[in-house]
Amino acid sequence: MDTVKIRSLSSGVNQSGVRDYNERLLLTLLQRNGPTAGSDLARMAGLSPQTVSIILREMEGEGLLVKGTPIKGKVGKPSVPMSLADGGVLSFGYKIGRRSAVLLLTDFRGIVREELQLTYKYPMPAPIFRFLEDGMATILAKATDAERQRICGIGIATPFELWKWSELVGAPAEEFASWKNVDFRKELAKFTGLPVSVVNDATAGCQAEHIYGRGKEFRDYAYFFVGAFIGGGIVLNHSVYQGHRGNAGALGSLRSFGPHGESQQLIDTASIHLLEARLAEFGLDPRHLWTHPQDWSEYMRFVEPWLGQTAQELAKASLSVCAVIDFEAIVIDGAFPDAVKHALVERTRRYLTNQDMRGLIAPQIEAGSVGGNARAIGAATSPLFDRYFMNGNIRLQAS
Repeated sequence: MDTVKIRSLSSGVNQSGVRDYNERLLLTLLQRNGPTAGSDLARMAGLSPQTVSIILREMEGEGLLVKGTPIKGKVGKPSVPMSLADGGVLSFGYKIGRRSAVLLLTDFRGIVREELQLTYKYPMPAPIFRFLEDGMATILAKATDAERQRICGIGIATPFELWKWSELVGAPAEEFASWKNVDFRKELAKFTGLPVSVVNDATAGCQAEHIYGRGKEFRDYAYFFVGAFIGGGIVLNHSVYQGHRGNAGALGSLRSFGPHGESQQLIDTASIHLLEARLAEFGLDPRHLWTHPQDWSEYMRFVEPWLGQTAQELAKASLSVCAVIDFEAIVIDGAFPDAVKHALVERTRRYLTNQDMRGLIAPQIEAGSVGGNARAIGAATSPLFDRYFMNGNIRLQAS
């Protein structure tokens, strides 16, 4: 890919009483485009230069923005690019996975400042919340007073209806059912006063790719995250779409077929748990798949056939989602080494060309860039969208 085109966003408004909207729009433009002069921001946002200048000065005074080096050589005064400030806003992200939990502290530029990880055979509420409480205490103890004051919230990324996955994760069904009655906000209120956002784990991965990765290149796309169990998310009109009940883009539940023609879901045919099971059959410890830094080279005799099957399934799934919405791209990421990801993307492209595409327009198949921590990073973006960044669900409130 020679050049990256960053798609434009909707314009701002100048009327009184809508400062919050305009601030979000300018912060989002700076996040997407990097250091940008006020005159260019005014043009992109459709706002007057005076309005933009006032807002930028106020946000600079609040420590959200910093001035860059003046750019000379053009007619008139040198332009001064503005950018998001280092540590201007911080947030926690907590991913609860089927095999591991990850706690991060990030800033609103997507820079991970602290990271803690817990691995397990399967997740249970008590150790999950104990690790979160202890981890937050550990990270906060390292932070300065100024940094602690800039933490805006915590996002929790968790699988939808986690209690229904006991058989696949190998947990006792009755014990695992305790997840059904868990109230995340109530549990976190026992040890933190931070605002809490809860999001589907694969949707969180999609959020991370959209705001910090390759999402800015596309208007509408579907996102697959291949973890222990595959999941996904969808982006419509530059916004991650979560749906009325927060479960839009449940791509792991797409229909597929087993080796004997039996009905299955994509989660049964294109997930890392299949590779785990294959390693276990040969007496190998599948936990090594999750060791960081990841290196799957010693397992390539098992990874190769898994890649072939997964790529075929992703090619079929890609066309299935494009039959509903005309996505311009399919973005694939996952909890695996980069070399495995790019091999999977290339094979999916090849298999796509052999599919029956009558009545369909083939999408671009692209590799995501955020990587294995996408779900935790995406969880950390939820408080940022609540307070700082713009998304398609923001509506102007009547005065």
